[in-house]
Parts: sequence; structure tokens; C-alpha cells
Amino acid sequence: MTNAYDDFQKFGKEQLEAVNASTSTLAKSWQAIAAETSDYSKKSIESSSAFLEKLLGAKSFDTAIQIQSEYAKTSYAGFIAQATKMSELYSALAKEAFKPVETAFAKVQGGKL
Repeated sequence: MTNAYDDFQKFGKEQLEAVNASTSTLAKSWQAIAAETSDYSKKSIESSSAFLEKLLGAKSFDTAIQIQSEYAKTSYAGFIAQATKMSELYSALAKEAFKPVETAFAKVQGGKL
């Protein structure tokens, strides 16, 4: 009986440690995502400001169209790169956050209680 109680207590401790590890990883990942979002927003605002300055300095309609076209291409490429990076961050978040819980479940399913 004592052995079963000790096993149950050990299992509870392992579960708590898994949840704590998962929570810690989750917090770090959210911080990385927030920092990346903030950096992208800052770059986007700077790029938009530079575009507007160039556009206001255009001497002809053709030049304005060329400036706008270049800005659209650069903005699109930047957006796609950022979306890819954010996708990778969210994917890593999911993998890392659930790894401790996954390990704990594997122990339960394997009968290592």
C-alpha cells in the first residue's frame, strides 16, 4: 500500500514539474513572439514613413508610380518573410510547450507510474 502511495506521489510530482516546465517555455515563447511583432511593426512604420517622404518628393506622375510599385514589392516581400518567421515561432511554441506534458503522458501510457 505504501509503495502505491509513493508511486502516486511521484507521479503527481512529475506532472507538476511537467506543467511548470511547459508554462515556463510558453512564457519565453510568447516574449519572443511579442518582441518579433514589435520589431516588425517598428520596421514597417519606418518603411512607410520613408515611402511617404519619397512619394511626396516625386517630380512626376511616372516617378510616383515607380516609387509606389517599388514600395509594394518590398512591403509584400517583407510581409511574407515576417509571416514565415512568425509561423516558425508559433510552431516552435507548440512543440516546446507540449514536450514536457507529452513526456509525462508517455510515461503513463508506458506503465511507468
